[in-house]
Amino acid sequence: MNIDILLFDFTFYYPLFMAYLWMIGGITYYFRYEHKSHSIKDPMTLLNSTPLVSVIVPCFNEEENVHEVVDALSKLNYPNYEIICVNDGSKDNTGPILDELTNTYPKLRVIHQAKNQGKAVGLDTAALVARGEFLLCMDGDAILDPDVIPWMLQHFEAGHRVGAVTGNPRIRTRSTLLGRLQVGEFSSIVGLIKRTQRIYGRIFTVSGVVAMFRRRALLHIGFWSPDMLTEDIDISWKLQTNHWDIRFEPHALCWILMPETLAGLWKQRLRWAMGGIQVIRKYLPTLCAWRMRRMWIIYAEYLTSVFWAYAMATILVIWLLGFVIDMPLRWQITLVPGWHGVLIGTTCLLQILISMFLDRHYDHRIFRHFFWMIWYPLAYWLLNMFTTIYALPKVFIRKRGRRAVWVSPDRGLRTPSRQAEIKPAPFVSADNPDIVIREQKNRER
Repeated sequence: MNIDILLFDFTFYYPLFMAYLWMIGGITYYFRYEHKSHSIKDPMTLLNSTPLVSVIVPCFNEEENVHEVVDALSKLNYPNYEIICVNDGSKDNTGPILDELTNTYPKLRVIHQAKNQGKAVGLDTAALVARGEFLLCMDGDAILDPDVIPWMLQHFEAGHRVGAVTGNPRIRTRSTLLGRLQVGEFSSIVGLIKRTQRIYGRIFTVSGVVAMFRRRALLHIGFWSPDMLTEDIDISWKLQTNHWDIRFEPHALCWILMPETLAGLWKQRLRWAMGGIQVIRKYLPTLCAWRMRRMWIIYAEYLTSVFWAYAMATILVIWLLGFVIDMPLRWQITLVPGWHGVLIGTTCLLQILISMFLDRHYDHRIFRHFFWMIWYPLAYWLLNMFTTIYALPKVFIRKRGRRAVWVSPDRGLRTPSRQAEIKPAPFVSADNPDIVIREQKNRER
């Protein structure tokens, strides 16, 4: 068979194969693990004990969100937890606002780092001072569902080798087409992939915006790596290559802000692509061992997706060249949708329909975004293709060991909240001038 036929067939059949694999995996997971849990009214009944849980919130320039986030955390339906917010060198009023909040919320402790050192360092710092055996880590602009702790904690009680449980992020920003497309994406792609990967035993990544970890597992692997652009992907692979299990809990809901501009979306997806490529390069030597065979499937899955991006780009280049030079007949291709396009479009809508059906219990208005998803293949496949192509060389020219620091992301189009007018009140620890811990005095222990 000619290489050109192989190339064209691969770019067409690979997305179809993965779509049906994810649909079958998602449905299998639903009937095996998920559907019976919808009848549970109080997830606290799933627990045999209530160990201390430390909720860790790294923050960088979160003055618009931090009060809302901490207030939501104070209302979690769990009796034994603490809140640790890490102000990682914010340049706005995040630090002073957090200090003020300690007077209102007795569970809150605040750590100040003098300069921006990145999310991984913030998580590492908080993990060292946390009192809980279980660490619930989240983003500084996310709102947790009140029942998130018991839903996640039950997995740790059920299996002593469970090192992490990843939650179910839901989109808050839905005012534009890009926002609505991401509502469907997090169901049809993110949700189905995690369900499917859980079926064959390994998950590519926990959701960095909401994940719970066993402290003992983190001690075993050396916590988070400060040089990785996506600390959530890296910690997932560190845990699983050290034989810790990761589970997915769809009831552990977390409402998040996402980009609603093309520039913001490009920066986010480029970072995700670079983080994924960093991980497959970092762990390639490790995976050569037979004892790592359970990781081979997700490694091959991601590597194939990178190859698909370059194959698709090659076809686009050939198509464009056909406008300026005479191409051989076998290379004369068209991107005008024919039966191939109808099949891909129908499969995409079927995948989205199934995923929204599975997620209807967590987002009751999700079906209103179904017909917007007809634009998903065009918008997001092209975006993921270009970010992957651009990310690969950037990863290989990036200096190894270079620390990944915070960059304020695009968080969608929202009504600006009133800015808190609090004057900075610096407080420096005598032991370490770069790290500051402030908590309410005379607090009841």
